[in-house]
Amino acid sequence: MKAIVWHGIGDIRLDNVAEPKIKKPSDAIVRLTASAICGTDLHMVRGTMSGMKPGTILGHEGVGVVEEVGKEVRNFQRGDRVVMGSTIGCGYCSYCRDGYYAQCDHANPNGPQAGTAFYGGPKTSGPFDGMQAEFVRVPFAAVNMVKIPEGVNDHQAILISDIFPTGWFGADMAEICDGRTVAIFGCGPVGQFTIASAILMGAGRVIAVDTIGSRLEMARAQGAEVINFNADDPVETIRELTGGIGADRCIDAVGVDANRPHSGPAMPNQAERGEFKDEQKEVAPRTKPKNGNWEPGDAPSQVLQWMTQAVAKAGTLSIIGVYSEKVKLSVGDAMERNLTIRMGNCNHRRYIPKLLEMVRTNVIDPAIVLTHTGPLTGALEAYRHFDKREEGWIKVELEPAGEPAQAA
Repeated sequence: MKAIVWHGIGDIRLDNVAEPKIKKPSDAIVRLTASAICGTDLHMVRGTMSGMKPGTILGHEGVGVVEEVGKEVRNFQRGDRVVMGSTIGCGYCSYCRDGYYAQCDHANPNGPQAGTAFYGGPKTSGPFDGMQAEFVRVPFAAVNMVKIPEGVNDHQAILISDIFPTGWFGADMAEICDGRTVAIFGCGPVGQFTIASAILMGAGRVIAVDTIGSRLEMARAQGAEVINFNADDPVETIRELTGGIGADRCIDAVGVDANRPHSGPAMPNQAERGEFKDEQKEVAPRTKPKNGNWEPGDAPSQVLQWMTQAVAKAGTLSIIGVYSEKVKLSVGDAMERNLTIRMGNCNHRRYIPKLLEMVRTNVIDPAIVLTHTGPLTGALEAYRHFDKREEGWIKVELEPAGEPAQAA
């Protein structure tokens, strides 16, 4: 089968690889009808997430049709349409039973203290081959597959595999309720769903921070008040918009590949730029940029700094952007202002059924975030556009056949 395979930093290829097989009685094999490219995939290619095993198939978002099930999979059969969450849980340990699927004791073969198990990630996450492929093996399939109801198409379902649940998780951790003012940093695909989730949870105001025009326009179309950090200082602007108080809740939907302002009043001085440069080298000591691609973000802790300054006293910070242990958060500043900090990997399986029902009943159409669709065979070119954060390239769906990536 064809698959997008990680061979090294700055080196991903479309390869022919063996089709997956049932390894355990709790497995299933799914023929993928849709996958997607995510910003987390770029961390591995840029070198800001280490420990990848060469030969690993990338991709952690998948929708498809069940081809085969192991004897312990009693709730699915061949032909069922399913969506798979990005993170993997066993369904029976105490953490899964409490809804913390990303902290499962059994899914990660490296042991219960190894961290979240997910598709297409580094050795510490499994590794498990990902879903930018024609077929995928689904571990603990009775739990990690969810049937797609009638009336929900692949374009909608693929967005419920990872980014919609992650955005909802970020808003959920922020404890958004009626009237809260919420500042969301990053208007990429996860940021867009964080905005949508905050609005659905009753936020009084949503303020969105980014610098790419098409992202800001999509955020504004959802009802957010937008700030371009290359034109305005986001911290000062949030304070001005809130009478000097700050936002009640701040959500980080960016992570380790954050970029600093390169113009405007928030542009860091020479000393601050030097600190960011040192931080970037520590986060990504090995990089292989090529023709403008695979460049790590130039200010890994920028959003963490902004959030700590922009939130109101006794406010809450919710962090869903991916970080390495090399990035530091100023706990002292947070403590002085009685801030609550919540963070983690999304427990996708906890939210997927609820979000599928919201789509089925027309509460929301997640496909509004989908900007490009194209075949798996055109994925490398789509990766290059998406990596450069080009205008209009917000979310890319990959399909097993079709034309090169185009506007959805």
